Amino acid sequence: MSLRYAWAFLTRLPGGAHPPTERDLGRSVPWFPLVGAIVGALSGAVFWAVWQPLGAPLAAILAVATGVVVTGAFHEDGLADTADALGGTTPEERREIMKDSRLGTFGTLALVLVTLVQVFAVMPLASRDAVIALVLAHGVGRALAVAVMALARAAPGAGLGHSYTAHLRGLPCALSLLVSYGTAFALGPVGVFAVGAAAGAALAVGLIAHRKLGGMTGDVLGAIAQISQMAALVAVSRLLDDFGWFWN
Repeated sequence: MSLRYAWAFLTRLPGGAHPPTERDLGRSVPWFPLVGAIVGALSGAVFWAVWQPLGAPLAAILAVATGVVVTGAFHEDGLADTADALGGTTPEERREIMKDSRLGTFGTLALVLVTLVQVFAVMPLASRDAVIALVLAHGVGRALAVAVMALARAAPGAGLGHSYTAHLRGLPCALSLLVSYGTAFALGPVGVFAVGAAAGAALAVGLIAHRKLGGMTGDVLGAIAQISQMAALVAVSRLLDDFGWFWN
């Protein structure tokens, strides 16, 4: 049931079940990386299907767009709100800006730039490589969000960012991260490099949130998932361009 809760929380596709309590949602968190990997697989399937008839540029755009549609732009919304909040002058003001549903200049630029980077990172990949890269990036992005939830302090007055994280269970989260990173590392240097780049990006966003907001919020977790996903895609694309997959 926890997997169905995670599926309903992170996607807009049928098959999930909305968690009745914050405790149930918190206990679904270890499934987030798996849900992310499935979203990446759906994006990769679109790339695979249209790469030959439509060409790489359109395939990359449609693949990235698939991830946005499947998740209902859930993490993108967090990224935009986080970017807009950085325009405030105090932590309190920034947290108030983050609650505003309107999209500002910083948020718009963040969405455009992160989306473009992901499209251009996927574009040069062969169809098989793109599928694996998208699964890896989406899964690692959610895994790093789980790690931050388990380790970082919530911002004062944060809403969803800390209400359900109080119900996280250490062992299931640790096992989830172990499986996620172990799977990535099994892909060889490409997987290790992708996890390293994504972890560095997550750390940077986390440090900015700690300094500017006083801790984590739900929007910051979405931003971490997005920025980590982008960093993993860039790392995979760059390494493949130079060396190819280790089994080639």
